[in-house]
Parts: sequence; C-alpha cells; structure tokens
Amino acid sequence: MPPSVVETALAFLFGVASAVVPVLNVELYLVGMGALSGGVLLAIAVAAAIGQTLGKIPYFYIGRGALNVPWLKRRAQTPPRWAERAERWRAKAEGRPLWTLGLVAVSSFASVPPFMVVSVLAGTLRMSVWSFSAVTFATRTARFVLVIYAPEAALWLL
Repeated sequence: MPPSVVETALAFLFGVASAVVPVLNVELYLVGMGALSGGVLLAIAVAAAIGQTLGKIPYFYIGRGALNVPWLKRRAQTPPRWAERAERWRAKAEGRPLWTLGLVAVSSFASVPPFMVVSVLAGTLRMSVWSFSAVTFATRTARFVLVIYAPEAALWLL
C-alpha cells in the first residue's frame, strides 16, 4: 500500500479517535504530519476532518437524547466552569437556527467554545444532523488545512 494511502487512513482514524477522546490532539498530529509528510498534506487534512466530523456525531446524538452510551455521556457532561455558559448559548440559540449554525461553525473552527460541548448543544437544539455535519466538515477542513501547512509556511518565512 502506498505511503500516501496509509498516511491518509491514519489521519482519518486519528481524527475519529481524537473527536471521541479529547486527550488526543489532532492538531499536534497534523503539525507533525505537515513537518514529516510529502505532497499528500491536503488529503491528510481532509481525512482528519472527515474523521473528526464522524467522531462528533455521537456527541450530537447524546444531546438529542437518541444515544445512551454511559462512558460517552460522562465525557459529554459540561464541565462545571462551562455549564452556565452552555446554558446561555442554549438560551440564545433556541429557535434561532442561523445563530446555532454560526455557533457550531465558530466552535468547530476555533474550538472556542469547546466543540464537544457545542456538539451536544447542537443535538439538544434539534439542529439537523446534515447541517451539523456539513458545517463541521467545512470548518474542520479549513482549520486542519491551516494547521497542516503551518510548518511549511514557517520554514518559508525563515
């Protein structure tokens, strides 16, 4: 199997794993790939974005109440310091689909507010899973393209 296929498949798998287990840092992985890999950087970034999108969908369904996986529910619980903020976001987004879409886009791209919390919130607010997935994929792809090309850009600036 060509190295580019293996690297892309590993990026997808790491994307899924890091979406479910926040301790795994996909950005750090992509910076490393950007520093070490050859010409398949765009494919690696897209594969990681697909993996992240698929990995966040269970959190979305936890918010919707359609998925009951105890260990995943524990991970999806809003940390105490974010609980009040999450409630304010929910109150603002309730009945405002464009606001919800914007919140998902900003969180997915910038990770502020934490995207895991916003993924659950999007499910709670009954956002369409297709809208959630499309926005997540687009913004994660943009973020990961920036991240994976950062080492090359930094070298070019030197």
